[in-house]
Amino acid sequence: METTLHQKRGLFGIDKSYISEFVYGGIDGTVTTFAVVAGAAGANLDISVVIILGMANLIADGFSMSVGNFFSTQAERDNYDKHRKVENWEIDNMPEQEVDEIRQIYAAKGFSGELLEQVVATIVANREVWLDTMMREELGMMKDDKTPYKTAGVTFFSFVAIGIIPLLSYLLVSVFPVLQSNLFLISCVATGFALAIIGQMKSIVTGKSRWRGTLETVGLGGLAAFIAYYVGFVLEKIVIN
Repeated sequence: METTLHQKRGLFGIDKSYISEFVYGGIDGTVTTFAVVAGAAGANLDISVVIILGMANLIADGFSMSVGNFFSTQAERDNYDKHRKVENWEIDNMPEQEVDEIRQIYAAKGFSGELLEQVVATIVANREVWLDTMMREELGMMKDDKTPYKTAGVTFFSFVAIGIIPLLSYLLVSVFPVLQSNLFLISCVATGFALAIIGQMKSIVTGKSRWRGTLETVGLGGLAAFIAYYVGFVLEKIVIN
């Protein structure tokens, strides 16, 4: 039992089935927060302004993204439950037609004769198996065990926990004044490291090469920073001058 529970847990004790939410929440949080920091740096804004803008973005965007994931997951579950109720009604009211649909499904898979009838009889003998088969084979739908609350919670946690990294140098400068002269550079390095780690995790989810996943993620963050920095730089020149 302990081994099974341990295997289901991933980074920060998060269930591995939610790793995709953790990865994409972390990517979005890091990229958007770093874009704010880069834009503020390009506009030469005060440290306090960078912190306020960064934290406001972190909390508001993180909450918005988690709410979006909540409703998306809930909608998928509701849609699955609705179609399952329809199939359940059809089994009660049109059993012969539903049995024939099972027969047609497995005949299309190459089963025939006595073996086909045995497969059909085995499936329809168990109502839950029958329902699951109809949902999967006829409608192409499978129930996701992820709950809306956990999906939203993991997304928000990841968005904030990883997304705060670009702000750390600004948050810690009052404790470590030596950071003052290289705040944005330190933020760039810390963000690059965070994106590289998230890129590695992203590769686990997507099944892509780890190098490719890392380069894509870091490249996306770099592009967002480049655009934000120079937009801030240009706007600062236009507005102030």
